[in-house]
Amino acid sequence: MARSRRAPASFGPRWLQERLAQLLPQFPHLPLCVAFSGGLDSTALLAALARMPRRPRKLRALHVDHGLQPRSRQWSAHCRRIAHALGVPLAVRRARVPRRRGESLEAAARAVRYRLLGEALAPGEALLTAHHLDDQLETVLLQLLRGAGIAGLAAMPEVAPLARGLLVRPLLPLTRRELAAWVQARQLAFVEDDSNAQRQLDRNYLRLEVVPQIRARWPAAATTVARAARHAAAAQRLLDALAAADLARASWGAMLAAGALRALTLERRRNVLRFWITQQGLQAPPASLLTEMAGPLLAARADAQPFVAWGEARVLRQGELLCLQAQRDAATVPAAVQWRWGGGRSCRLAGSGTLALQNDARGPLDLDALPPRLLLRPRRGGERLRPVRGGPRRTLKSLLQEAGVPAQQRRSLPLVFAGEQLLAVADLWLDESVQAGAASRRRARLRWTPERPTPRRQMC
Repeated sequence: MARSRRAPASFGPRWLQERLAQLLPQFPHLPLCVAFSGGLDSTALLAALARMPRRPRKLRALHVDHGLQPRSRQWSAHCRRIAHALGVPLAVRRARVPRRRGESLEAAARAVRYRLLGEALAPGEALLTAHHLDDQLETVLLQLLRGAGIAGLAAMPEVAPLARGLLVRPLLPLTRRELAAWVQARQLAFVEDDSNAQRQLDRNYLRLEVVPQIRARWPAAATTVARAARHAAAAQRLLDALAAADLARASWGAMLAAGALRALTLERRRNVLRFWITQQGLQAPPASLLTEMAGPLLAARADAQPFVAWGEARVLRQGELLCLQAQRDAATVPAAVQWRWGGGRSCRLAGSGTLALQNDARGPLDLDALPPRLLLRPRRGGERLRPVRGGPRRTLKSLLQEAGVPAQQRRSLPLVFAGEQLLAVADLWLDESVQAGAASRRRARLRWTPERPTPRRQMC
């Protein structure tokens, strides 16, 4: 990972091009996607990307409409106009932000936004956000006030994994003032979010009340605090390396052996448990609950089946094994998708995976028997098909049970329909109506690529 530092040149397309080349060795050949809110920061990022001397061949933008502001639809329309003027394709995702007890609306909206952005990423695609140096200062201060550990004080990394791609923050060395000067000099239009003036929100209070006082006393505060965050990030990488080694010794498939954990010190137990949980895409529990897992849960009787729960997840001890469980949020069940396979040989089911058609002279699928328009959707129950020519119609439930497909995988398998008729189950079974025969001239096969584990994965 490239180290964040002040660049000698001022912000602009050429600066951004050099910066991305530092952060992404594959640049400019990997696809880029900009998280575009329409505000000043993301407007600067998108406009500079669109004007780079070596503009990536695959550049697009995503806007998430949370529906929380009266003018959110107007902001979406503004984003479409700006993206169109810059020649950048834009997609708008509309979000439903759940309100959970004890969780701020700001945190809930952020979680939904990143989930939607992650689901929209193509394999290997980099999502670029417009976080800058002032954002980093606010983030470190917030983490300090919340009693965060080393991982929290490391704040926002420049490059991090996200879904099937990467999350990249190329503007972290810059202040908001530098971005504003560039945008205003070019008279670029941007939207102002009225909620940024609401002092009851923690980040806004810091930005409007606390940070100006800090800057008045310590003008270089943002730069020095960012340096401290980099030190914390380096320390966290060492902790992660130790946790990975401990995890390798304690792993029992997807679970952890309680005996191997007991052989570690309390600090190393907490460290490996946090690493194990976050590696599965789940949010780490509070330190008090990690201590409970590392102590009382491991010390309980083997037949007690104790557990520690937080949010939508829990760690359960079954005998001498610890497993990680999470409830599937009904709002994230993949939605049905129309697929005109003649215009695109792959189709993605958001939150589930990608189904692709591959030409194969010996493939089991007869393309001439395949309708031009298909529907992909997850299981609902009661589906049937005839997987053997001349054989009986079978329930999908019985086929999945006989094949030993784990229950947690069955929910995400895509079913391919023509109208009400089930034609295929991922790349596992084909109905006889589309199976290739000796006279078939165009043959193919289906390939199913599931997405990486999500926070709602079942781990035992």
